[in-house]
Amino acid sequence: MDDPVWDEYRQLINDRLAHYMKQDADCPNRLREAMSYSLLAGGKRLRPLLVLMTCEACGGDIEAAMPAACAIEMVHTYSLIHDDLPSMDDDDLRRGRPTNHRQFDEATAILAGDALLTLAFQVIAEDTRPADVAAACCADLASAAGASGMVGGQVADLAAEKRFTSNLDAAGSRTNAEKSEDVNSHSEAFSDSPQTLEQLEAIHRRKTGRLLSSALTLGGRIAGADAETLDALNNYGKSVGLAFQIADDLLDISGDQAKMGKGVRKDADHGKLTYPGLLGLDQSRQRAQALIDDACRWISPLGESGQRLDALAQFVLERDH
Repeated sequence: MDDPVWDEYRQLINDRLAHYMKQDADCPNRLREAMSYSLLAGGKRLRPLLVLMTCEACGGDIEAAMPAACAIEMVHTYSLIHDDLPSMDDDDLRRGRPTNHRQFDEATAILAGDALLTLAFQVIAEDTRPADVAAACCADLASAAGASGMVGGQVADLAAEKRFTSNLDAAGSRTNAEKSEDVNSHSEAFSDSPQTLEQLEAIHRRKTGRLLSSALTLGGRIAGADAETLDALNNYGKSVGLAFQIADDLLDISGDQAKMGKGVRKDADHGKLTYPGLLGLDQSRQRAQALIDDACRWISPLGESGQRLDALAQFVLERDH
């Protein structure tokens, strides 16, 4: 993302996140350190950027959208902390540094995630105006992050991992290169089960797509967008969310660990149900491109105002980390 406006917005987001980390004098120091360690570690800031750019595209003021932008990044960061835990993905690296539970301890990491999740709703409730918009944003983000959204998607993902391990065990003892070469052969095991792709997309519409869609609708709500525009933004977010997950699955196979700042080739090792595992590499790339094209069609009525959203959708395909 080389648009200088994106860089400017990212800096504004980082500054405001740092401000929120200093705000509560009663927060225990170790908890604050753990929260800040993950929240201020950098990253693409894709979700808060979407909030700001959507608000701007709909004629709103990005300053009014900044609390919601920070809130969604807090929710995203909480989810990463918890995803990395030994009981989930058991990862050692995140954004090029030890994961939160490695840097601190497992209990502190769980509590840091809990604190970021609850702080997100406090920030929206206290700093978003008017009150009815703040309430709508809280409900929107809670639905996207909760049992029917991201958390529900994670549960379904874990269930699918257990269910499909036996189908992918053939790659378990292979080298990384052999696993990558063998990815296309995995799709043959599922070629007679079209419902499996539907199942995978249902998982990721909740696990990844709902939060991305919420970034769009938060920005639109704060800008005062009408119901038709909010629906179009939601559909843009759904398509970008799925494309983002496909890109993640592809990067897990071909990505560079140094660039990504986290371990790669983990999904095959865990027997996870992935897009390359179902469709193969080429069809996965084609599916991602089709989703991005669909996303851009949804926001075409915004005209020139939606150009940055269009460019950000294209970035999802082009990113290397």
